[in-house]
Amino acid sequence: MDDEFAKLIRRINPPRVVIDNESCADATIIKVDSVKKHGTLLHVVQILTDMNLVIVKGYISSDAGWFMDVFNVVDCNRKKIMDQEVISDIQTKLESDDDSAPTVTGMVGMVPYEEYTCIELTGADRTGLLSEERLCNVLRSNYDTNTAKLTVSPPGVAHRERRLHQMLADQDFEKSEGSKARVVQDKSSSPLVTVSDRTEKGYTVITVRSDDRPKLLFDTICTLTDMQYVVFHGVVRGGTDEAYQVTGVVFSCYPKLQEYYVRCVDGVPVQSEAERERIAQRLETAIERRSSEGLELELCAEDRIGLLPNITRILRENNLYIKRAEISSKGGKARHIFCVTDVTGDEVDPTIVDSIRQQIGQDVLHVKWNTNCSDKQQQGSNIALILGNLFRNRSFSSFLIG
Repeated sequence: MDDEFAKLIRRINPPRVVIDNESCADATIIKVDSVKKHGTLLHVVQILTDMNLVIVKGYISSDAGWFMDVFNVVDCNRKKIMDQEVISDIQTKLESDDDSAPTVTGMVGMVPYEEYTCIELTGADRTGLLSEERLCNVLRSNYDTNTAKLTVSPPGVAHRERRLHQMLADQDFEKSEGSKARVVQDKSSSPLVTVSDRTEKGYTVITVRSDDRPKLLFDTICTLTDMQYVVFHGVVRGGTDEAYQVTGVVFSCYPKLQEYYVRCVDGVPVQSEAERERIAQRLETAIERRSSEGLELELCAEDRIGLLPNITRILRENNLYIKRAEISSKGGKARHIFCVTDVTGDEVDPTIVDSIRQQIGQDVLHVKWNTNCSDKQQQGSNIALILGNLFRNRSFSSFLIG
């Protein structure tokens, strides 16, 4: 009865969304007011993330049964959202009734999604794994045949980013917890998480400082939601901008501050020091999990059957190891992102990068060097690029035909 009454209240008071392009010179302001429900914040952040919008600032308040959010957002080029179709799409999705979405433990943020079949593969990693075309080869492991498994997600319930987050969370946390002294290559770029009590207000205060990156807020909110914490108040803001430009696109790399006032779903703040440490470790791991290691390659091209194994075969033949990959295709266009190192885990030789771009196409394969990579490496890449343009002898069109 309580659940049905809550649904009735939400139907009487549907979400109200205001999109403002006048009040801020460099960002679009999105205001969301709705009846509060566990997972509402994740629902909003998930929609904005799925639309490839970057949240540069945010203000969260959800006391007294009402949820009020204000987000300053930009597109992937760090420009205001001016396209009226995109604005209308944002409004429609944020005002949609999400009562049909499952809200049981572990399923918050999962949405009905029936366009695709979701197949999950879990097993030992190895060089060249993504270049295999047959599932039996992908699952075959020379290390431990018992760890490989294939599952199909329940019909009608899928969300790629949420499932990946859930699949990796426990595994990554066990690794970080099992290692008392984690090796951090660059301590200055590692996240700093503090968890303290605000006893007079009955909240636990969580402060996160880290380098900014795409989907940072999404990963943070996913972690808190999965740990059964509710954000009552919060602020997200950036510090001094140290943006850098690659292939005409500006990427933000400035420090990000997130501060949240939270309670457990049962209404009480964190009760023990052990739980405070667990929250900090989980958040640090979630933030570091998606952080780029090595070189990021972005492929934008006409999609076709066999494109992915052909691209990954070229990477394997050039002795590159894929640390992370995001594969997507929409409207016949493929957009694949690979984060790569050499097979030993070291930085990629820029001459190898240029050789790969000559094979695939300079205009369709874009390179984004990690901001921590050496100046010498980037200089080498620039020289190789100039020489490659002079002596380029193979186009992407021939690659596609081949």
